Amino acid sequence: MDAPAGPPFLPVAARRAWAGLHQPTGSAGDGFDPDRAAVGLPVATARWLRHVIAPGTPLLGGVELSMHGEIRIGRWMPFTAQQIVAPSGYIWAAEARRFPIAVRGFDRYSQATGQMSWRLFGRVPVVSSSGDDITRSAAGRLASEVIGLTPGGALGPTVAWEPIDGNRAMAHITIDGGQHDVTIDVDARGELRTLSLPRWAKPDKQGPFQLHTFGVICGGELASGGYTLPRTIRAGWWPGTPRWEQGEFFRATIDEVRFF
Repeated sequence: MDAPAGPPFLPVAARRAWAGLHQPTGSAGDGFDPDRAAVGLPVATARWLRHVIAPGTPLLGGVELSMHGEIRIGRWMPFTAQQIVAPSGYIWAAEARRFPIAVRGFDRYSQATGQMSWRLFGRVPVVSSSGDDITRSAAGRLASEVIGLTPGGALGPTVAWEPIDGNRAMAHITIDGGQHDVTIDVDARGELRTLSLPRWAKPDKQGPFQLHTFGVICGGELASGGYTLPRTIRAGWWPGTPRWEQGEFFRATIDEVRFF
């Protein structure tokens, strides 16, 4: 059987990239051992992993998701989306609609390159971006999603953990030669509350690309396949500052997940 290739509206190249990301990520080792999880990891990281990975669960680094929510494209618009996340990349494909506007497209990081491609009514290009700045920004997004959406990937060979305090820890993630520093904040049970990192971007659409703090606020939980993910996600720039109201651009509820 051929590997899934994402939503049918994706162009051929993006569907091929989706299929390329959908490769088995499990290892021949044992399933998750909560006792071993504490060895060599920060207290916050170990508590989080024990909460979100059931004992014996195979450590998988890939996931496909379906979600719905709203995204700010000038104004807030409802959307539905499908996404794939793997150690080497992601594709987020969505349709956003608010009468009379309909926008369809995808964000991608795969084969060490990033791309954004969005069309009005599926025909008129409204965003078509690539190049070094987009690639660097997309790699930062992948780093955040390796941690936030694939807990098994948080134990991968490209991730090194550093303690901050009893509730926070930082993951140093290497993606195609670049390091990204992702901070998690967990509660007393181990539930993920927030995630943040310096990410290369130009959020205000003015001036040069530079590092800005990108953050995710998590709410609720969704359990599937031995893993527990945040049920709701709010994402944007400058979390924890007065600029968050301006910087928040994404609110989603995860409906289904399937790990591979």
